[in-house]
Amino acid sequence: MSRLIDLSLDFPDQAPVYPGDTPSRLLQAKTIDEDGYTAFILQTGLHVGTHLDSPLHFRQNGAMVADLPLETFLGKGRLLDVRGEGVVGLESNYDSQIKQGDIVLFWTGHSATYGTDAYYHDHPVLHEDWADFLIEKRVKLVGFDLPSPDAPPFPMHRKLLGAGIPLMENLTNLGELVGWREFEVMAFPLKIRAEGSPVRVVARECLFHGEKLS
Repeated sequence: MSRLIDLSLDFPDQAPVYPGDTPSRLLQAKTIDEDGYTAFILQTGLHVGTHLDSPLHFRQNGAMVADLPLETFLGKGRLLDVRGEGVVGLESNYDSQIKQGDIVLFWTGHSATYGTDAYYHDHPVLHEDWADFLIEKRVKLVGFDLPSPDAPPFPMHRKLLGAGIPLMENLTNLGELVGWREFEVMAFPLKIRAEGSPVRVVARECLFHGEKLS
């Protein structure tokens, strides 16, 4: 059986939020003892925890999450080890590594600081050249173990979402993929008519080189 790695953060009550965003709450409304059943209420923005940004997030008439094709959220994964780079530069060897239709995951190691002030205030960013490169490569989805791949005025968001390439933020456990020759990524969001959604991101290892991906 293929091995699965969860690349998603837990979603507790009062999960950390991007500075300036509305606080998130996960509240128990009903209990077995008092009501005979358990029920929780989730009050949250759509960019808390591991989540997906659709084009509408930065484009006036961009696609909502519910408008995106299902094929967007399943595909061959490419892990890029970019640890130690404050500004992640575009290198020539990436041209042969990334193919059309790939789901590209940037491993910066920054997820280790999740839950601290440094996570949101002192994170790596990608050089703007990456946006044009990923658009030219026609990748289907891009993910980061970061709260954002850029900073205001958010050039990466604007370019990639403008080209119809959704983004996944706040990934974790990317180091668990080291040594996998091939893997696929599954990242299905809610079918929600909005600009973002929580998403459960999972990587599945291919058992042998050349195994057909779903």
